[in-house]
Amino acid sequence: MSPATEVPPRHGHRVRGRQVLQGLVGLALAVTLLGWGLPYFSGTSWGDIVHTMEQVGWGTAGWLFALMVLGLWLYTFTLTGSLPGLTHAKALTVNVAGSAVGNLLPGGGAAGVAVTYAMCRSWGFSRRDISTSIIVSGVWNVMARVALPVLGVLVLVLGSSPMPRAVSQGGVVGAIGALLLLGVFIAIIASERAATRIGHFLSRLLRPISSRIRRGPTLTIDELIHDLRARITAVVGSGWLPMTTGVVGFFGVYCVLFWGCLSSVGVHMPFAELFAAYAVGRLLTAVGVTPGGVGVTETGTVAVVIAWGADPTAAAAGVVLFSIYTHLLEIPLGALGGLAWSLARRPAPRLADTRLTDSRLPGVAGSPATSEREQAARSAE
Repeated sequence: MSPATEVPPRHGHRVRGRQVLQGLVGLALAVTLLGWGLPYFSGTSWGDIVHTMEQVGWGTAGWLFALMVLGLWLYTFTLTGSLPGLTHAKALTVNVAGSAVGNLLPGGGAAGVAVTYAMCRSWGFSRRDISTSIIVSGVWNVMARVALPVLGVLVLVLGSSPMPRAVSQGGVVGAIGALLLLGVFIAIIASERAATRIGHFLSRLLRPISSRIRRGPTLTIDELIHDLRARITAVVGSGWLPMTTGVVGFFGVYCVLFWGCLSSVGVHMPFAELFAAYAVGRLLTAVGVTPGGVGVTETGTVAVVIAWGADPTAAAAGVVLFSIYTHLLEIPLGALGGLAWSLARRPAPRLADTRLTDSRLPGVAGSPATSEREQAARSAE
């Protein structure tokens, strides 16, 4: 075991203990924000919120659920575009399972990556293809979330609607975040030196995850950087259209779902204001201090909706209903997806999963130097 992957037993226990503590703190914060913060800042009570939600009929609840499923299905185009060979059914399974984990754990995106990795590996995809898919689809997803507030501000300006401070600040944060992420992505593709530095930073950041999911011989970050840019360029070149279609369709359908949840409890807003409130909420989901941003998202979104004159109780009820569809209901769907995956027959991983296409790299599996060492080891046996 190399020094980069060696983890002392006690250190592993400390990491798990810290993760449990972070999970408990995040869960307690989410419960506090929902149980006390949401009714306090909206000037209502949970009794009134629940009473308002009870007015939503089963027919309305059914078509709202259909919208949620449609949005999840559309996002499969992003996953299949970033991982050639992945079917839409498997992409949906990965999506709901990863989302379920992310909605249960603070900073659950890292755990969702581990779930995605395990599922795709069981279906025979190589480590290199999975890592490329995770990077590219992640960039597409995050850029969409941080770009939404910018679009929200533009819609408000064009519609001459008053702009709450939270919306304007969200637009500034979104613009800065989008530019930074786009700059990093372009730097990885355009400059090998920049890609190497960014790769080393990500390697240190993701080392706790990779040390738990890593099995057998692996490649170092230096060995991966050599073909990382080529792989990303190839995936983006062939899959940018379905990936963009999936992200736009997903967030577009969820915007309609947001409108449906609000209108079902009696909140009617102009499109510009509704879209801006939705955009701020999607940006707040990236706040990883609570599982899936629960509590932070609802409180911030309700504040924006009320700022435009909506009834506080109805606004809180509509936002909570939207959160049920986008957070709570994804957990049982993810559990069903995980159960279906565990019961299905899983092929063995590809044998070439740790190889680079460039055989000139010394010491890399598949290179002449490595092949000679493998032959010598077999002869010694």
